[in-house]
This record gives sequence, structure tokens and C-alpha cells, in this order.
Amino acid sequence: MTRLAVELANTATLDLDGELVAAFFDEHEVVPPPDGTYGGLADLVCTALAQLVDGDAPDAVHRLLRDYPPEMHLSDHDGVLHIHFSRDGAPAERWLGQLIAAKLALVAAGDPAVTLGRCAAAGCGNYFVDQSRNRTRRFCGNACASRTTVAAYRARATQG
Repeated sequence: MTRLAVELANTATLDLDGELVAAFFDEHEVVPPPDGTYGGLADLVCTALAQLVDGDAPDAVHRLLRDYPPEMHLSDHDGVLHIHFSRDGAPAERWLGQLIAAKLALVAAGDPAVTLGRCAAAGCGNYFVDQSRNRTRRFCGNACASRTTVAAYRARATQG
């Protein structure tokens, strides 16, 4: 669920053909917006992630909860009882906002299962969910890690 927030913040939309949309939207009967936009939700989610990663007061999470209040209920659609934060078939922006509001509120409250980060590569700044064993990931992906490693190697080579 947090990966949806990260993708939305990093791209201002969601990949309509991506695995996240297929896994969540299709399963919950949510129709993605035809133009791929989610109103002001993307900017608000980006601000919320920045505040969480930087350790600032989670004002944007509070706003998400106010603007997209989750509708908690139990579901067993896949044979396992679990909590949902929005009703199946809800409009895409509302469904996504409620889901993200609930998940980021849990992260703000200290959910130990989720560690968020911001890419350390120069000029990137993308957010990511750190699922590494020791929660020390520094880059959003291999491209940024490789680019940083190569740049550091070249800088050392020119000094030597």
C-alpha cells in the first residue's frame, strides 16, 4: 500500500499498466482516472512523504486524514480476514486517498514494518519503501546507485 503512495509522489500519477494498479485497482473494482491525474492528491502525498522522511511534524498526513477519511471495515474477499480503508468501487482519487491516508498515518505512528527513504543520488530525490534486511537502503533503484558509484570512482581516479 505504501508503494502506491511512493509511486504517486514520484511520478504525480500511477502506471495504469503497472503491477500496483493491477493488483489493487482491479481487485477492488476501482477505475483509474482516464487522464491519469488524481487532483491535488499527488502533491499532498509528496509533502507527507517529505515530512515523514525528514522527521518533521506530519501536518500533511493530518490533512490527508481530514480530506480523505478512511472508512475502516473488515473484508475477506480473498479468504483471509483483513482491514480495508476504503470501499470497493469508490472513485479512484477517493479510494487512493483513503488508502494512503490510513497507511501514512500508521507510518507516522511508528509502524515498524515500513521504512521510507529519499534517494541519496545527486539530482534524484525520489522516495522509496526500504524493504532491505537492515533498513539501510540509500537509493531508489539500481540506476541511481550505479550512477553514484561510478561518479565517486571517477572523482577518486582524477585525484590520484
